[in-house]
Amino acid sequence: LQQLGLDLEELEEIEEDAGLGNGGLGRLAGNTGGGEFPPHLECMGTEAYGYGIRYEFGIFNQKIVDGWQVEEADDWLRYGNPWEKARPEYMLPVHFYGRVEHTADGVKWIDTQVVLAMPYDTPVPGYKNNTVNTMRLWSAKAPNDFNLQEFNMGDYIEAVLDRNLAENISRVLYPNDNFFEGKELRLKQEYFVVAATLQDIIRRFKSSKFGCRDPVRTCFETFPDKVAIQLNDTHPALSIPELMRILVDVEKVDWDKAWEITKRTCAYTNHTVLPEALERWPVSMFEKLLPRHLEIIYALNQMHLDRVAALYPGDIDRLRRMSVIEEGDCKRINMAHLCVIGSHAVNGVARIHSDIVKNSVFKDFYELEPEKFQNKTNGITPRRWLLLCNPGLADIIAEKIGEGFITDLSQLKKLLEFIDNETFIRDVAKVKQENKLKFAAYLEEHYKVKINPMSMFDVQVKRIHEYKRQLLNCLHAITLYNRVRCNPSKSFVPRTIMIGGKAAPGYHMAKMIIKLITSIGEVINNDPYVGDKLKVIFLENYRVSLAEKVIPAADLSQQISTAGTEASGTGNMKFMVNGALTIGTMDGANVEMAEEAGEENLFIFGMRVEDVEALDRKGYNAREFYERLPELRQAIDQITSGFFSPRDPGCFKDVVNMLMYHDRFKVFADYEAYIKCQGQVDQLFMDPREWTRKVIRNIACSGKFSSDRTITEYAREIWGVEPSATAIPPPNLPRN
Repeated sequence: LQQLGLDLEELEEIEEDAGLGNGGLGRLAGNTGGGEFPPHLECMGTEAYGYGIRYEFGIFNQKIVDGWQVEEADDWLRYGNPWEKARPEYMLPVHFYGRVEHTADGVKWIDTQVVLAMPYDTPVPGYKNNTVNTMRLWSAKAPNDFNLQEFNMGDYIEAVLDRNLAENISRVLYPNDNFFEGKELRLKQEYFVVAATLQDIIRRFKSSKFGCRDPVRTCFETFPDKVAIQLNDTHPALSIPELMRILVDVEKVDWDKAWEITKRTCAYTNHTVLPEALERWPVSMFEKLLPRHLEIIYALNQMHLDRVAALYPGDIDRLRRMSVIEEGDCKRINMAHLCVIGSHAVNGVARIHSDIVKNSVFKDFYELEPEKFQNKTNGITPRRWLLLCNPGLADIIAEKIGEGFITDLSQLKKLLEFIDNETFIRDVAKVKQENKLKFAAYLEEHYKVKINPMSMFDVQVKRIHEYKRQLLNCLHAITLYNRVRCNPSKSFVPRTIMIGGKAAPGYHMAKMIIKLITSIGEVINNDPYVGDKLKVIFLENYRVSLAEKVIPAADLSQQISTAGTEASGTGNMKFMVNGALTIGTMDGANVEMAEEAGEENLFIFGMRVEDVEALDRKGYNAREFYERLPELRQAIDQITSGFFSPRDPGCFKDVVNMLMYHDRFKVFADYEAYIKCQGQVDQLFMDPREWTRKVIRNIACSGKFSSDRTITEYAREIWGVEPSATAIPPPNLPRN
């Protein structure tokens, strides 16, 4: 490359992110085994396949224009994608609409509209183990006779232009994180990926040496032993009725047998407990789009309710609570309930989340089948989130404990021996400082903002959402600002507060929060009394490639959701392994991070889940806190008066009104504890040696949060396969 006058790093910068998801859940979908499961010696195969949609436009690019978020289409395929290979030979038909006919020789779904699913394969190489798994993404294609059969007979041009209607299915990612929007196109996307994937799985099952030996290959007895389908949230929930449809209508398997096969094959991972995020599709939409699936869901629900009624005679309310069909003005299908009854395993993604799943969200289902419910705490890949993004840190770790940690992150525990080693303490601090200088230079080059690299880099990067409480961070920034102005000569721990993340385009409050952050920055960053003691920066267009730059440079990681709302979080883990300290609530994986490193090595503050529940019973009254806490009152009054929006004094009335009168996430209730805790952060930061010792302890205790551990647990406890740690021989050597 050098001889061609090209620079590898420069080339790397040019490549577009494949932004095919929202926040953590979408990022998790990319964890296609990563080659964690090399074939077993005895059976030569635990292949892992990740399936999804090849969106033409991924999550929007975010621009900030006079402090407001503006969305731009993410044309990520503009210059082509060298990592994918189209596989037209595996193209498959997907059916929509039509009607159901019950005949003597079974049920037929007829008069459907067909869309073709074209697969694109991306290799997912494991780390130095000669294993490559496949991520297969489907793209929608109109069949060549589309709209040319009966309609538009006279209008050939119109008919060809109408191909877009079919191909729109894979056009764009819905940009909502933790929010359900019941749009027909979204339901089409969900069925599209499911129908194509299940045909693919069954084709592979039938043609493999594991498929039944009889000539017609109708033997599906062994299907659950050979295939495991993991449902990443409820978005692919249609896998359950679709597998039933294929087994019963197409393969002529007996209904009860088909149900047993389906349940043994499917497992469901729940990713959120927020009620507004749960998928509840109108029955009327199903009736039109997927009439056979609706019939199957009704039948499955009837079977399920008969069982519940037999176990709890006369408990009508329990039947209502547990039904897959929600009665009401608009009858809806509760996809989470469908997933629970159709799966042999249900898991949450952090211990506290899995407990909430059992004790509240699916309480009735847990009482019915407690053995179904498990926990699988999320993890992150140390290859991307340590080696690739923080080579300096990876190097000094390897120098001390060897390279084993790369594939067995628990080995980071060995760093505990070096917690008092002055050279190592100095090296860790030096790497952090270099990362900070590099990120400061990046900000200056790309966003023309100058920051003080000696300041504390205080970072909150995640999707903008009320439950993640970026507003609490804002109130702290305002409080610090008021303290500096009130006492300019007092010594003060300098901070650069960086907040980044995208707001769903239709989420008014989230967009107001971004405007508030940028407005606060405008005032603070231009106040001569403040100088470089305090800066507030909004990081534009937060995405994986920006995370790889900012996370290694962070000193403080903010994980401050209201207890009981963040299922797990994964950014929290990335910061921990990269040598930032965490300020956070006892929520999601923070709980386990504190358990691993010792609570005294994180800055834990605020209400626990029990306190939040108690406050709900008592009734949360924001005004009470506003009256009692003068610094809080001052901050809110400044926002209200237009101190941060002089050209539009009423700009933030909706935000203040929400905080004062209908704040579901109780920002004020944690304000006092948060400010106090931030004071402790300042105290420790003034003692660089002690700070760095805590950093080392955090890194040393982050081993649990490797995706290798997570995936191994899924394999053993849900999929029923033994992961093998031995690398298969390279292609140039014989296999046995």
